[in-house]
Amino acid sequence: MALLELIDVTKHFKVSGGMLGLTTGTVRAVDGVTLSVERGRTLGLVGESGCGKSTLARCIMGLEPVTSGEVLFGNRSISAWDEKKLRSKMQMIFQDPYSSLNPRQKISSIIREGLDIHGIGTRDERREKVQQLLKLVGLRPEHGNRYPHEFSGGQRQRVAVARSLALDPKLVVCDEPVSALDVSVQAQVLGLLKDLQKRLDLTYVFISHDLSVVSHICDQVAVMYLGRIMEIGESRTLFADPKHPYTKALLSAVLRPDPTDRPERIALTGDLPSPMNPPAGCPFHPRCPEAFDKCRNGRPDLMDQADGMRVACWLYGEQ
Repeated sequence: MALLELIDVTKHFKVSGGMLGLTTGTVRAVDGVTLSVERGRTLGLVGESGCGKSTLARCIMGLEPVTSGEVLFGNRSISAWDEKKLRSKMQMIFQDPYSSLNPRQKISSIIREGLDIHGIGTRDERREKVQQLLKLVGLRPEHGNRYPHEFSGGQRQRVAVARSLALDPKLVVCDEPVSALDVSVQAQVLGLLKDLQKRLDLTYVFISHDLSVVSHICDQVAVMYLGRIMEIGESRTLFADPKHPYTKALLSAVLRPDPTDRPERIALTGDLPSPMNPPAGCPFHPRCPEAFDKCRNGRPDLMDQADGMRVACWLYGEQ
């Protein structure tokens, strides 16, 4: 059963300018996203910078109100949930472990803050909970008396993971949680996230631009471009047989350990179009090496494929 479901979610931002502050345009950051995440699984969101991944994450968390569409958590719209109760069920791990932790607070206070706000347990029970969380993420209880600047980047991200688990959430949104870390530390944090998922029955939405990381941790992958989902399906199927030209281009840039197993690099021409003025038809067609006339005139919806994938491309639909 789906724990999280998005139904035609859009998020547009008004752009104003001039002395009178009049609206001069609209940024279509998220433009009609429909997807679902099953309990205990990990959905990866991938795409170039500026494609709308982080905005979609904020909409899922309720940090940004959607312009239209609906976000369902546990078969209920997030707008129907009590905000305090919803926040205990959904948590977020941010990209930068240096700026996401308050430098003026000790680690124990940072992790305990959610418990204090929600009034969970006595003071002694909260202290015990913090110590358990530190052990859970591979830190020692005495680390709670230190400040964030006394830790390495990997240790800080472990603190951020512990903070996200303090209220026993069911869904954790990971917004590029390892991109600011060294490769060896990335592997440790990814291993920790996978272990915690099994032990605590967590569901993840994992945002990243690193497809090698996504292939390691995600069960399902959604490829975003200019606010829309271009391709979505099981991770193994997508990496073995990508269909959308944009997905193929992304995968062709992934470094592989075997130098003899490297696909021909697909170089995309041009820049990502402005979300204030998206192109007509398929949003990818100005950069697509396989575009034809229908791509310029009609915008394809996600179409089901025989292998379970869904692709928004006229190459795989009615022409």
